[in-house]
Amino acid sequence: MHNNRQKVWGALVVAAATVAAAKLARRAWPRFPVAGRVALITGSSRGFGLALAERFARAGARVVLTARDPEALERARTLLLERGAAREQDLLVWPCDLRENEQVVELVRHVEQQWGQIDILVNNAGVISVGPVESQPLEAFEDAIRSNYFSMVHASLAVLPGMLGRGEGAIVNIASIGGKVAVPHLLPYSGSKFAAVGFSQGLHAEVRARGVRVTTVTPGLLRTGSPRNAPVVGKREEEFRWFNLGDSVPGSSRDAYAAAGRVLRAVESAETELSITPQAAVAARLAQALPEVTALVCSLVNRALPAPDLSQKTPMPGRTADGKDLSSLTGLGRRAEQQWNEE
Repeated sequence: MHNNRQKVWGALVVAAATVAAAKLARRAWPRFPVAGRVALITGSSRGFGLALAERFARAGARVVLTARDPEALERARTLLLERGAAREQDLLVWPCDLRENEQVVELVRHVEQQWGQIDILVNNAGVISVGPVESQPLEAFEDAIRSNYFSMVHASLAVLPGMLGRGEGAIVNIASIGGKVAVPHLLPYSGSKFAAVGFSQGLHAEVRARGVRVTTVTPGLLRTGSPRNAPVVGKREEEFRWFNLGDSVPGSSRDAYAAAGRVLRAVESAETELSITPQAAVAARLAQALPEVTALVCSLVNRALPAPDLSQKTPMPGRTADGKDLSSLTGLGRRAEQQWNEE
């Protein structure tokens, strides 16, 4: 117990020193106002990506919307115009499967032809699959790596030559607290997000001195309405229930639009790492300082989650497993579905 207490105090001291050092380091960077900049936001047809697009557009950026689904992209564009978030000439829509490098290269070439350069890249595109490891098909792990990691790598490498050539630019990588703490029943997602965090931190180390800012964002749950479209395996109704509740209830999740505003401020002030939610910040520090305790806590959490069901290994969208009426607890999540094009 005494040793654990010493470790906790040591971790707090290190965290405080890190925060102070980060603040000093940021003062060396000039502010990077987004107004008038070109911002490419991946996975921006719905969810947190759409919230980011609205925030950046309202701040005066010209925004490139990109995702795999052309119809969802057009709905997102229409929503932004109807809300008065952007002018039509300041939005560019380009369908792209970021898992395919050739398509990403073509996307960047098209944006540069239209608007000259890409000043800000926000790597937000990704997938999440819910359920115990025994019920997860191999394809879920492969798709998570391609969607959550290689999409980020492809887009970053495509914009990097232009940014390095100008000696200026900003790359924001939306990872997750799942990239710092391996959350039970989200193993394909967590594994890919650990890779994403490593790439983002390493990229920052290599390009910071050459004028390119890299921000690693590791939020906890954000209210985007995404659980209804997330693939679920195992005891689907029970799995969807805990995931949807966590994504909807205040205290366990944060409003997506407010979180997007926090990301925008991080870009302008050159923050290196951002957790957004207090729970995510605490969990990240705990995992670093007390890995044994973190592993024990995660194991206890896993015991409270649904048992595996090997008969249900075919992923199905969460909305198909929406059984028990929890509308009194998930009202905020339902509103987020409408707000962020998840319906």
